[in-house]
Amino acid sequence: MENTGKKMLESAQDIIVKTAESLGLDQITIKRLIEPEAIHELNFPVKMDDGKIRLFKGYRIQHNSVLGPYKGGIRFHPNVCREEVQALATLMTIKCAVAGLPYGGGKGGVLVNPKELTESELKNLSKQYARAISRFVGSDIDVPAPDMNTNPKIMTWMVEEFIKCHSLSGKSENCLRATFTGKSVNEGGTLGRTEATGRGGVMVLKALLSKLRSKIQDLRSLTIAVQGFGNVGYYFAKIAAEEGFNIVTVSDSKGGVYVKNGVDAETTLKCKEEKGSVAGCYCTGSVCDIKYGRTITNEQLLELPVDVLVPAAMENVINKDNMKNIKAKIILEMANGPVTDEAYDYLTKQGKIIVPGVLANSGGVIVSYLEWYQNIKNEKWTEEKVNKKLEEMIVSAFEKIWKRSQEKKISLTQSAFETAIENIVKKW
Repeated sequence: MENTGKKMLESAQDIIVKTAESLGLDQITIKRLIEPEAIHELNFPVKMDDGKIRLFKGYRIQHNSVLGPYKGGIRFHPNVCREEVQALATLMTIKCAVAGLPYGGGKGGVLVNPKELTESELKNLSKQYARAISRFVGSDIDVPAPDMNTNPKIMTWMVEEFIKCHSLSGKSENCLRATFTGKSVNEGGTLGRTEATGRGGVMVLKALLSKLRSKIQDLRSLTIAVQGFGNVGYYFAKIAAEEGFNIVTVSDSKGGVYVKNGVDAETTLKCKEEKGSVAGCYCTGSVCDIKYGRTITNEQLLELPVDVLVPAAMENVINKDNMKNIKAKIILEMANGPVTDEAYDYLTKQGKIIVPGVLANSGGVIVSYLEWYQNIKNEKWTEEKVNKKLEEMIVSAFEKIWKRSQEKKISLTQSAFETAIENIVKKW
């Protein structure tokens, strides 16, 4: 999907250019902000179960390191392309700067459909990709993490191969292990990492709603629609419901369900695992029954008359075709780039509050930083300590973005990008 990747890259670069120009920055500085420092395009061999060798294409793009080591996930997907990886690396630079982390932005990807591989082939692929990037990643250089279709098991395979590649480097195993975050807990991963992105989104929503108390009296009566039921959408829905919010609809790529009395995320996940999709899982409490709800499409979900819309799946889902039908007062971007530029301009003028993904979904990279820190210091924190530190950091980032947006009378998105760009530029 090169066109989608190209649009995503153009969108990311466009907002950086516009923001930088509004700050009065010169053209050379603007070019440094949008151009990646390094693009690694890889072709690496993987032995398949039938004994044959197959060549895979992968990327690792290192966008900006002025604030510290590059940081960003690795995705396995059949639509991975250079433009998409570059766009995501660019947004990671902004996200880390918004969150106040000592990181720059990077991203990786492999052009593959992991569902077509056996477990042993997936393991070989992961190890060979780690070997291919081992020359230019490290705990003080570039720190990869999980992303779409990668997980703690895959990160553990990668770090094992990386340690093997650097066994004669003289570096401590703690330092080598810190190169990859999002690992299994027994392999140096941190407690709280799996839920971190969804949990961070709920923390940001609560912080926003605390600022809107004069406009919204009964916060707990707010209705929330969540598009996407992967790691991010699932944990957002689960934790938000635990906080008392009413999640009335969730969906996956095949469609979703509307449950007026509130979706139970855990029961819905069990139902999805049995049925193969969320559609048909009308679950409230511990019971699933068609009398509790109805099936809806992803398109219908986006246009529901809810208070908060949480796009937590794909990019560009809110666009010129449906922007006039969006009824939610608040859009919390838990996916990367779910709102196109045209839709963003229109919805902002309509008075909608859009919380940008570079802030809303930064919980994952914040806890990745906490994992990296624990590895470097050879420490093990409790989950309570991790969650407390996450809340401190993400709410602090929100407060700065909110304050600037109010003082300058600008959107949260513009405020976030201005804050990030200023943090980067003052280090040059």
